Amino acid sequence: MSSANLPLIDLAGPEQDVARRLVDAAEQHGFLYIRNLGHDIPAGSIDEAFSISKKLFQTTLDEKQRYAIGKDNHGWTGVRVETLDPEHQKIGDFKEAWNFAEFVNGKAQHPLPSVIAADEQRLSDFCNLCRKLCSKILYLLGLGLQIGDFFSSAHFTTQDDSGTILRLLHYPRMSDTNSNDEIRAGAHSDYGSMTLLFRLRGQAGLEILKKDNTWAPVPVIPPGTQDDPSPPILINFGDLLSYWTKGLFRSTLHRVTFPSSGSNGVQGESISQDRYSIAFFCHPIHSTRLEPVPSRRVQECTALDEESDINPYTKRRVMTAEEHVAMRLRATYTAINFGEDEPIKS
Repeated sequence: MSSANLPLIDLAGPEQDVARRLVDAAEQHGFLYIRNLGHDIPAGSIDEAFSISKKLFQTTLDEKQRYAIGKDNHGWTGVRVETLDPEHQKIGDFKEAWNFAEFVNGKAQHPLPSVIAADEQRLSDFCNLCRKLCSKILYLLGLGLQIGDFFSSAHFTTQDDSGTILRLLHYPRMSDTNSNDEIRAGAHSDYGSMTLLFRLRGQAGLEILKKDNTWAPVPVIPPGTQDDPSPPILINFGDLLSYWTKGLFRSTLHRVTFPSSGSNGVQGESISQDRYSIAFFCHPIHSTRLEPVPSRRVQECTALDEESDINPYTKRRVMTAEEHVAMRLRATYTAINFGEDEPIKS
């Protein structure tokens, strides 16, 4: 299986050129790499976040269950609780995760387990770095579409609620008890505007669905980044940006698999160890209306009508960001009764 060939972009380049390349990548792939040379998020901050994550997931099951996820979409989810591809999965995802809402003035908005209580400020600082990077990319996307701060002004500008989440993820290693029906994360597109994904060297599993309807692994270390201080940050664009742009920006299906030995095509990546990743899911303010953006390039796009049967979440009607995330959460957490009309609060 050949690896995905995704653009690698250095945000430190000329602004107009970077903006153009970001828009082209969003349209053609829905995924891209941001070269991480420490300009936006230092390698040490990423290392700290992974250290906190590993410490958190090493706590006892009883301790984790005290913080089980609820209707606010914050807290811990256990193995097989989520089903990201309910149409095709027979059992839930073989992973556990911990969701954190945005931090306010350095403070978490929900109780933290005692094992990471002393790390509250470090987590908050990491979230702030992620927010700043998202804001920069959103501004550059607006620049590339000639719509100014249309995107960036809908994110992080007020104290209003949003669906923005920091998610720590742990995928246990494969064992003899895993069945052929199991998958670490079922095929899905992300709910929000965009996702920052941080991965560790040597940990395989992420795949994206290409335009030819075949799956391709996404290397942690693409060519040209072997000597960088930290792996590049993987960016993918979500349903909200796809919806906003009438389908011009791709919200690409992706999954995390248990690849068979030697079949995933990524040299130097292992399938025999636990896998950790960190995702920062960027969402607009809940009240944001998802109307097509005032860009000529968007107005001329016909992708939405052509692909509406493929991605049911892009059917053309105006909804708010809150309505959209609530709809997706109801489909994902089948074990939690979110209700049909009750909005999900961040």
